[in-house]
Amino acid sequence: MSSRSNDNVKLEPRTSFDGRTLAFEFPGLAIGVAEYEEGPTGCTVFSFAKSAALSTDVRGGSAAVLRPELAAIDAICLAGGSAYGLEAATGVAAELFARREHSTKWLDIALVSGAILFDFGVRDNAIYPDKELGRAALGAARPGSFPLGPRGAGRSATASHGEGAELAGQGGAFRERGPTKILAFVVVNAYGVIVDRSGKIVRGRPTGPVAGRAPRVLPYPSYNTTLSVVVTNQRLDTFQLRSVGRQVHASMARGIQPFHARWDGDVHYMVSTQEVANPDLDEVTLGELASDAMWDAILASF
Repeated sequence: MSSRSNDNVKLEPRTSFDGRTLAFEFPGLAIGVAEYEEGPTGCTVFSFAKSAALSTDVRGGSAAVLRPELAAIDAICLAGGSAYGLEAATGVAAELFARREHSTKWLDIALVSGAILFDFGVRDNAIYPDKELGRAALGAARPGSFPLGPRGAGRSATASHGEGAELAGQGGAFRERGPTKILAFVVVNAYGVIVDRSGKIVRGRPTGPVAGRAPRVLPYPSYNTTLSVVVTNQRLDTFQLRSVGRQVHASMARGIQPFHARWDGDVHYMVSTQEVANPDLDEVTLGELASDAMWDAILASF
């Protein structure tokens, strides 16, 4: 008998959730989450009212990203389902296409990027976030709220690997300095464990040698990916955007240890809506604030 999949199970997108949320005020950004409980798996969509500036940083040895070369973005779709989950991003693009009355003018083409994580390890089916789920997530997008924990792309995410793996999810945090707003979002599905600011492991368990116990040999290698997004309204040029994005992505090794392993496919999106100028906040300090927020987001993911 074949595994349960999108081809043989009637799937119903779920877009309304109870539980913890991050509340924030950031004009021009809406977030939507949709899940298939039958998986469980899901996707998380970030939608921008106007095209925003983008830099994408890809690290680790197992990344899968749709259109990482984009320098501007209308929407980002993070999804479970491994490489099959990239289909959810095409659903987001299709919904934007419909909203633009199917205009094929060059400047009306929707700019959508997507990144995925492997979330099949903790479930016994082949259900993945598809085109319809991506459309549902964009349709449910609202401003000012981001569901925390095992929601959206993080529905079946884990911290650590093998017998040390524990359920994780998605987290978010907010910072503000003068007119500058900074939002950090993350979906933790890491090979490493989550570490708090005191250095204590708070999610996942190390799987190294333990006295008196034979190490477990897994029938397949672990596949892990942490996906992250920082959105700011501060104006940044191309080089500043890339620099801050790399700074934040590197900083995440404080909260996830180890990070960027060969079995990770970590992807970070750095986005600016280019709304405000803030001469009192240089790019490195902006990166410090965003990095600090990202560590809080990691700790809010479970």
